[in-house]
Amino acid sequence: ESATAFGCLVSDMWLGEFDYVSPEAFHSIFGKRYPAFSRRTQHDAQEFLICVLDDLHEAFKEVRAQLCQERQSPVAAASTRSSSGTSIVTQLFEGQLSYRIRCLTCRALSDRPESFTVLSLPIPSARVCSLQDCLECFFQPDTLTRNNQIHCYWCGGNQDATVKASITKAPQIIIFHLKRFAWQDKHRRKLSTTVCYPFSDLDLSPYISTSCCNNTEYSLCAVVNHAGDLDYGHYTAFCKHSVTKHWYSFDDAQVTKIPDSAVQADTAYLLFY
Repeated sequence: ESATAFGCLVSDMWLGEFDYVSPEAFHSIFGKRYPAFSRRTQHDAQEFLICVLDDLHEAFKEVRAQLCQERQSPVAAASTRSSSGTSIVTQLFEGQLSYRIRCLTCRALSDRPESFTVLSLPIPSARVCSLQDCLECFFQPDTLTRNNQIHCYWCGGNQDATVKASITKAPQIIIFHLKRFAWQDKHRRKLSTTVCYPFSDLDLSPYISTSCCNNTEYSLCAVVNHAGDLDYGHYTAFCKHSVTKHWYSFDDAQVTKIPDSAVQADTAYLLFY
């Protein structure tokens, strides 16, 4: 299955016996489970990442359920399988948002929780902005009107409302997706905005609920870059070695050590903290 193939891929990478490792076997097996990714055409890295994380979560969740089944009675094991929704993937990558909604007619408050593994951030500028600008834009309060009205339980009908998001559970590893592909003037195009992002001390406390006791400061560990446009592009990655703390560039079969200054790139598409 794809989880086993992924494990073999990671093992080959960390053995250090090769100049580079091709993910061909993993791609082939993964493509059978997700046919959309089996064709050698252009795909979105963020969509692929979410599918990989979902697939690994399901695989590791099943293994955990099987172990429980061996140790418990059949009734208890069945209950565990249906209720358990955790895996190493959720432990590392899953966070939770809470959307606080206030009805503008009766002023009633309600909270809507929502789990996430990737936060898709709008880019508020056409030229230059910072990651903090993107976060401010994402977490700023919004007003829901017209077709976006809420159905208020207390009023008994559709009403205008305000909504504000906050993080109620901060994941160990948080992934930001910069929304570079956007609609402008009825045309979808790529935003080439320079987004400046910190390498360390990214403080998320302004966006985290007071009820959350997780660590709120993060350091950059990887970047996925996209060069090109909507019709044709090329993905590369920058990754920080967890032991040596050196940065490396992964560009197909070319794996090279790079200076820290090269990690700040205009092509950044996914940021891992």
